Amino acid sequence: MELTDARWRTSTRSSTNGGDCVEVADNLPGLVAVRDSKDRDGGVLTFTPAAWRSFVALAPTR
Repeated sequence: MELTDARWRTSTRSSTNGGDCVEVADNLPGLVAVRDSKDRDGGVLTFTPAAWRSFVALAPTR
């Protein structure tokens, strides 16, 4: 999977204390990529845009 064009941003649902940070790249056609900001070279989860919208809709808010 090619992610070199991914534009990563910190999720709006990440905490502001510098700990629980998730980065999301939603600029790729047909794909949303998610990674841990503390381990940018680690694994990446990928979702279809529809699956990502469903996940975000069900995620608890703080």
